[in-house]
Amino acid sequence: MSRGIQGGMPIAPELKEILACPKCKGELEFRDAQNEIVCHHCKLVYRVEDDIPVMLVDEARPLEG
Repeated sequence: MSRGIQGGMPIAPELKEILACPKCKGELEFRDAQNEIVCHHCKLVYRVEDDIPVMLVDEARPLEG
């Protein structure tokens, strides 16, 4: 049974420690409530789908604001 994009579990703390932006290798902000991972340096937002971070630059969306 799939949980879909909403209502999933947060990313494991161990995974958060090793994840970096695939474009700049910089630090990330994890927005668990929105199922998003943000790189402020590159101004990109990566989605989290079924509790799996989709860390593909081509699939990231621009950070608004």
